[in-house]
Amino acid sequence: MTSLRRLLFAVIAASLLAVAAAGVSGAESVPSVRDPSEFPASDEAEDSPAAFDGTIVNRSFGRGGGAAQGPASQSGRKAKSNPELNTSFEGINLFQHRYSNNQNQLTIEPPDQGLCAGNGYVLEAVNIALNVYDTSGNSVLPPDTNTPPVPHVNGTVALNQFLNYPPAVNRAAGNVRGPVVTDPSCYFDQQTQRWFLVVLTLDAFANGQTKGTNHFDIAVSNGPNPVPLSNWTILPPVPVQNDGTDGTPNHHCHPADNPRAGNPPTNPTACIADYPHIGADANGFYITANEYDFYGNEFQSSNIYAFSKRGLEAGDTRHVLLETKNTVHGQPGFTVWPANSPSSQYQTGGGGTEYFLSSNAADEATCPTGCNGPRTSDELVVWSLTNTSSLDSASPNLQLQNKVLKVGQYGVPARSSQKAGSTPLADCLNDRSLPTPFGPGCWQILLVPPAPPHQVPGTLDSNDSRMQQVWYANGKLWGALDTALTLDRNRSGIEWFIVNPAGPDVQSASLRRSGYLGLSGNNVTYPAIATTESGRGVMAFTLVGDDNYPSAAYASIDDKAGVGDIHVAAAGAGPDDGFTLYPPLANPARGRWGDYGAAVLDGKSIWIASEYIAQTCTYDQYIGQAAADGTYGRLATGFGLCNNTRGSSGNWSTRISKVTP
Repeated sequence: MTSLRRLLFAVIAASLLAVAAAGVSGAESVPSVRDPSEFPASDEAEDSPAAFDGTIVNRSFGRGGGAAQGPASQSGRKAKSNPELNTSFEGINLFQHRYSNNQNQLTIEPPDQGLCAGNGYVLEAVNIALNVYDTSGNSVLPPDTNTPPVPHVNGTVALNQFLNYPPAVNRAAGNVRGPVVTDPSCYFDQQTQRWFLVVLTLDAFANGQTKGTNHFDIAVSNGPNPVPLSNWTILPPVPVQNDGTDGTPNHHCHPADNPRAGNPPTNPTACIADYPHIGADANGFYITANEYDFYGNEFQSSNIYAFSKRGLEAGDTRHVLLETKNTVHGQPGFTVWPANSPSSQYQTGGGGTEYFLSSNAADEATCPTGCNGPRTSDELVVWSLTNTSSLDSASPNLQLQNKVLKVGQYGVPARSSQKAGSTPLADCLNDRSLPTPFGPGCWQILLVPPAPPHQVPGTLDSNDSRMQQVWYANGKLWGALDTALTLDRNRSGIEWFIVNPAGPDVQSASLRRSGYLGLSGNNVTYPAIATTESGRGVMAFTLVGDDNYPSAAYASIDDKAGVGDIHVAAAGAGPDDGFTLYPPLANPARGRWGDYGAAVLDGKSIWIASEYIAQTCTYDQYIGQAAADGTYGRLATGFGLCNNTRGSSGNWSTRISKVTP
């Protein structure tokens, strides 16, 4: 059974014909939902890959290991500075996302945070909404565009709305689906004073089934500020199905093994550009994506889409596409993450150079046809794309090269345990006595018979050892990934890297420093690093485990002392209680978390963003007024909303913090 997995979000099914957004069948096998526009089947049939079950011991000098500390605590080692938490506020949460755009949003996990900051603004984009804040955490967007207004939406705008698409689901028109927008990232370019936002968009039929065609949507601000949102240019879509249609090359992706029910794809041999991320140098703007069969079972390679930065600002989306097939020990590159950097420190040698990092423990990097690989590695791949100044010419001439470095062993981590607490969605699925119009049992509000088996809150996805955010500053490359780490037992930890690229072609690149971060009894996941121009940095991540509800945390990082102790920017208020934890609502059940955080430089401070849980409530609070009056209109009665702090089938939130390292 294939372990390759596309990291598209999990989404509530629009109808019983809905299939995986990644195109694989499976949604038809889950229990039928009571309200198809609200309650879920997973959008993808891939489960988490089995974790590496060997031993990975932290032997680094830069290790973390003490108890998690509050923001005022001192680091246990002498670093260049102890990071100071200046500002911290709750970003977009599931309720705000779900009830924006006249309530025509889907319930989605995970959020996938994009973050960018500059000129006194902070922009956050998640699956599938955005907001813009001032530096104190106040939304600067109109407070509510819903008709009638919905309390606590806090200015949140749906990405479909921002991109001028139909709603994700139009409930007033019989649950007609719009395009599937996913994997947002954003970037503020200090050099050009423009804001960029990128998403992957999947074209869909009215019933939610995907067509096969997919494209990048790129939005560029018309000025130095991100508001008003009307002052952005939405560029023409960039097709990325790579099946020979719409001007794309033909990468010969495979069709599904078996036809699906409902609408057949218009492009059955389409590829999909999953997990796009963005970087920039002085000349170019880069989107990298993991290319899979949209409907088949194989991984192709990580692709690099190179645009002229100035061209994008002028509305020109012409680009150079570079594949990474057969480039790492005869295997493809996987999650080749492009670097961002302070604008004063771009690498201008080699005709302009953009750097990337990638790892190779995941099955995609060792067995792209879908078999199981070793799921562990001791290699880090350093990449460079040179002569990027040619992107401004009529005939760009780019050179891509890489070097493999030896690093400490890492491996695919197991899922993360979480501290026990109130999980009212699980309680609802287990309840057999609450009176409802459909019969006794809260579960009947969510599902049609038969009753689901007893549900127990599960564990959270800890990623698969793919590279996370990459940063270039002070002449060095900084990056980190999730790994199995042996503490009290095998947990999810972080391995971090500081690399000296040693020039544009990276052939003399060397590992300057690396190490692990972990905490006994707990897990740290989804790291994101940014540093100042002098190399003083912050690494953001989620902290969760036996002692901690999912929390937004961070640690200092520099090239002399390594990584400091764990600091908590915002402690989790309760456990994750989302639909992807529970088999009746997701197939397979896989507690979706992440899929990435973010960190960006703003002056001498760093803004960080991580997923966490900001609320908790009891089962009685969850069922709300419905128990008293027998009505179940969710917004009207508050069913599942816990005073508008969560959605009825999920409770994720995001945390945005400003730290001075």
